[in-house]
Amino acid sequence: MTIYDVLTLAIFAGLIVLFLQRSVDPDAPEDHLWQYLVAAVGCAVANYAGNEGYAVGAVVLIIATLAFINYVLRPFPSITFR
Repeated sequence: MTIYDVLTLAIFAGLIVLFLQRSVDPDAPEDHLWQYLVAAVGCAVANYAGNEGYAVGAVVLIIATLAFINYVLRPFPSITFR
């Protein structure tokens, strides 16, 4: 198990929790399933790149995936980074 496995699995687990939490909360923001799919594919590609030896690409993809999650899905709506 590599560091890329651990990081991407943790991000993916967070996505699952966010999706499940928002699917039962009537006051949650309106999310679309494709937004979670983009983030999940980002995790998968970053994991693959890291395991194949493309460390820089994997780190860039992990950062881009986290930025996408923060900007589009807004898991912490009270914190703004703008």
